Amino acid sequence: MTRPTEFKLSRLETEDGPIALVTMDNGEDWQKPNVFGPEALQSLAARLDELEDADSAGMVLTGKPFVFCAGADIDRFYGVSAEEAREGSRVGHELFGRIRALPFPTLAAINGACLGGGVEIALHCDYRTIASSVRHFACPEVFLGLFPAWGGTQIVPRIAGVDAAIRFIVSNPLRQNRMLGAAEAQGLGLADTVLEPAEFLDDSIAYLLDETRPEPTGPSDSHSDAADGDLFAKARRQLDDSLHGAAPAPYVALDLIEGASKWSLEEGYAAEEDAIAELLPGRQAQASLYAFDLVERRAKKDVGKPDAEARPIRKVGIVGAGLMASQLATLFLRRLEVPVAIRDLDQEIVDRAVASIHAELESQVQKGRYDEGKARFLASLVHGGTTYDHFADCDLVLEAVFEEMSVKQQVFAELEAVVSPETILATNTSALSVTEMASGLEHPERVVGLHFFNPVAVLPLVEIIRTPETDDVSLATAWDAAKSLRKRPVLVKDAPAFVVNRVLTRMTTVLMDALEQGNTVEETDEAILRLGMPMAPSVLLQMVGPRVANHVLETLNESYPDRFPLSKTLANYADGKEEIAVQGDNRRSVEEIQQAALEAIADEIHHMLDESVVGSVEDIDTALLLGAGWPFFLGGISRYLDHVSLLRAPTPA
Repeated sequence: MTRPTEFKLSRLETEDGPIALVTMDNGEDWQKPNVFGPEALQSLAARLDELEDADSAGMVLTGKPFVFCAGADIDRFYGVSAEEAREGSRVGHELFGRIRALPFPTLAAINGACLGGGVEIALHCDYRTIASSVRHFACPEVFLGLFPAWGGTQIVPRIAGVDAAIRFIVSNPLRQNRMLGAAEAQGLGLADTVLEPAEFLDDSIAYLLDETRPEPTGPSDSHSDAADGDLFAKARRQLDDSLHGAAPAPYVALDLIEGASKWSLEEGYAAEEDAIAELLPGRQAQASLYAFDLVERRAKKDVGKPDAEARPIRKVGIVGAGLMASQLATLFLRRLEVPVAIRDLDQEIVDRAVASIHAELESQVQKGRYDEGKARFLASLVHGGTTYDHFADCDLVLEAVFEEMSVKQQVFAELEAVVSPETILATNTSALSVTEMASGLEHPERVVGLHFFNPVAVLPLVEIIRTPETDDVSLATAWDAAKSLRKRPVLVKDAPAFVVNRVLTRMTTVLMDALEQGNTVEETDEAILRLGMPMAPSVLLQMVGPRVANHVLETLNESYPDRFPLSKTLANYADGKEEIAVQGDNRRSVEEIQQAALEAIADEIHHMLDESVVGSVEDIDTALLLGAGWPFFLGGISRYLDHVSLLRAPTPA
């Protein structure tokens, strides 16, 4: 457990008088950020007692190296009562309000990651400087089924305006928990100036003491800008379109932001306290905390990784040069910064893939993430051709060719004749047996599945598939490679379609059956969207590709024909025909379709657990959260199915 954060007070003598320097520090390195629990708030109260009696020219609040504050300690949120939630919000309001009331200028020197309560304490200061190196500045609470309850909904609209408040507090968390960099935080009006890291603290103090500095942008008790009814109506329509009313927190946050235009600050604080007392103990917030724990903590513990020393990855080969292969090549190049060899049967296709990688590198230059020299260096590492000449010294080769077993077996056989016996041979297959793929090789022990999800740059999940032959070193090497790509591995047994595709395909069979019994695409989409899913099934089908989806269904049908019947409609889609093959006249309501889909998902999860496809139900939850966009506010799929009394499998405590 991370040690409690302390507020440490020191005094700096300046020509203008003493400056109180308050440093938030939990005594850990940057990997364990400062968070606010009861002990931290008690420490803040003690320092405020000293500050209120001090003769100071000003106060600077900052964090330990590379970290300002990651907000409240969410470990304290589990199982809280309404009164505990209300009291926690009230104490934060009281203490942060005392910062706002100090009789001298105050400045938050944001030197690193600043999230949630960290943003809120900074906003209670008169001024905010932010280091140019900061990449994580956000209030992610809505993502967790909550809202900023230490004044955020009231202060942000007062400082930055209503539009900025809606984007920062509501929209960004729902966009894959989007974080702001330093320049964006300043552009939004939440930081006064961006300073370079080298002399950040000294320059921040100088800014505080500069008599030419602008008037403070800290919160006053005055109302925020007059609420624009059209603006809030538009925001609510957007929430309805994306969430279909399934999650209360974003709507509550909007109401609080809107209320800031007519409430005093104290009235706004009281409204936050009432709202958090209702939300935090509720099912959705508690489910979100479970989901957060899975993807931010459990997934980082390398559950399932063998205790073996991984080999270094110094060069990567990609077999295939289509869209998926190009995305994978770009990912390996950018994250590992090692040579990447690409091979396909057609040189023109290879050239297009290399050109797309170069274009992506150039786009990173335009975004300010790379300089020209870095981009040219990375571009020089990419080579492509129609032979395996560049593959002999690869440490890992990933195939991403046509989903046909014989083709993939041929690719692996050709590779084995060229690469060393220690080279990892990986497949990005979405459904085929990795064991069968490796069956004809001299060294099947170095074959592993690395199933990435499209779009590769966005979705963080990698299903790592272990065959009965895969050895520990190969698995550990593939695991470390996935982590180096900033992906979250989930270990899966070699079973048809693995986890995410198996669950989604089972759901798809229900939806296809509904279409073939007379329901419309709009009705089947609505059945799933009402759960709060980020994307309609029909849109997801087009993104995945009907041919891929039908191939996965055919693969599953071979193993489980009773649960995965073939669909004439999906086959039509795969052939490019928008024809629904009506098979009967048993049209169902949207509610009935949703219930049937959930029952099918629950049943399939039960089967996967019985078959030991994964080590635990938490692995299924993690995979669907990270690979299928299952909403955080519903928790893991098992939690939701347990809530609606459908899952026959045990749910985690």
